[in-house]
Amino acid sequence: MEAVKLVSTDPSERQDTYRVAYIIHFLLGAGNLLPWNALITAVDYFAYLYPNKHIEKVFSVAYMMSSVLVLLVMISWGGWSKTTLRLRMNLGFSMFVMSLMVAPVIDWTSSGTKLNERPSGAYGMTVAAVVICGLADGLVGGSLIGSAGKLPKQYMQAVFAGTASSGIIISILRIITKASLPQTPKGLKISAHLYFMVATIFLLCCIVFSNLQHKLPVMQHYVQTVHEESTLCTGTKFWAVAGKIKGPAFGIFIIYIVTLSIFPGFIAEDLESKILRDWYPILLITVYNLADLMGKSLTAFYVPQSITKAIWAATSRLLFYPLFVISLHGPKCLRTEVPMVVLTFLLGFTNGYITSVLMILAPKSVPFSESELSAIVMTAFLGFGLVGGSVLGWFWIL
Repeated sequence: MEAVKLVSTDPSERQDTYRVAYIIHFLLGAGNLLPWNALITAVDYFAYLYPNKHIEKVFSVAYMMSSVLVLLVMISWGGWSKTTLRLRMNLGFSMFVMSLMVAPVIDWTSSGTKLNERPSGAYGMTVAAVVICGLADGLVGGSLIGSAGKLPKQYMQAVFAGTASSGIIISILRIITKASLPQTPKGLKISAHLYFMVATIFLLCCIVFSNLQHKLPVMQHYVQTVHEESTLCTGTKFWAVAGKIKGPAFGIFIIYIVTLSIFPGFIAEDLESKILRDWYPILLITVYNLADLMGKSLTAFYVPQSITKAIWAATSRLLFYPLFVISLHGPKCLRTEVPMVVLTFLLGFTNGYITSVLMILAPKSVPFSESELSAIVMTAFLGFGLVGGSVLGWFWIL
């Protein structure tokens, strides 16, 4: 596989006073994945409500498929590029807020029943909320990453470091809310409500950030560049650009095939610990999110210039399959908490670092006029990997 030559076509960087633009991109990246992390980290809450529904696997498929659906619309319908970034971000974050409050509202409207005695249609409404969340993710993620693709590389790094930080924020929030209340059905319910409400407040702040974003000098420069070098996104143009970055696109696809087929479904549902009990999946998810953040943050200090090596590193993650199989069915000494924590850490770290490397390098390997579209191509293949991985995750229960 040939190395992709990097094209030095970054727009001239405007002074980012107090790194405000970087911080806003970081926070918007966090807001983009915060709803997804909120849903999967509340595994104890949803598992109690719907004990026989394989909730993590259902959530993964519903969320990822709806997210990719929006990306496909963005690819095939050139008219989306005529809408403003501000409009798309506001709409997406508003959908996030609405969908994240569905579970608490269902509880509040059925307060006279026991927690695990749900009203008719509650499960369907919960899955529908996950679908809406996925649609919002496609809209916000595709728009945010697409715009960052035309900016200097530190803004793409900020977005992906933000996405990783959302997992840590949510994991810490879930641990605090769970530990601070009695381990009873009522305590579980109250802790989950606090958890979702705090997450919703953060998303409301993201709406404010997205409205400030377009006023930043670097974003105004981006808007001016779009007018000067507008590239209409059509299916033909999409695949033409995809052909130029087929190596990085394949790498990002493989990364998320592997990750989503293992995390969160396998980690949240298929592992048990007599010592940690229902804390085990929450702690493993926290380890994964911490490692993912470390990997994505590392690119702020070092980004390899060889895309070929990054692609091979992505492909080598297929080795996680036999390693996790051994940890599930191998010798008893390997079916313990410590090996699983180590594997989960490595899964998260490699996911974060290689993803960030490929997403930074790919838009810089094409002419500047195609950099935004190349970022959308990478996001689309990332989405295809998410869908494929979430479907493959069902094979762990066979």
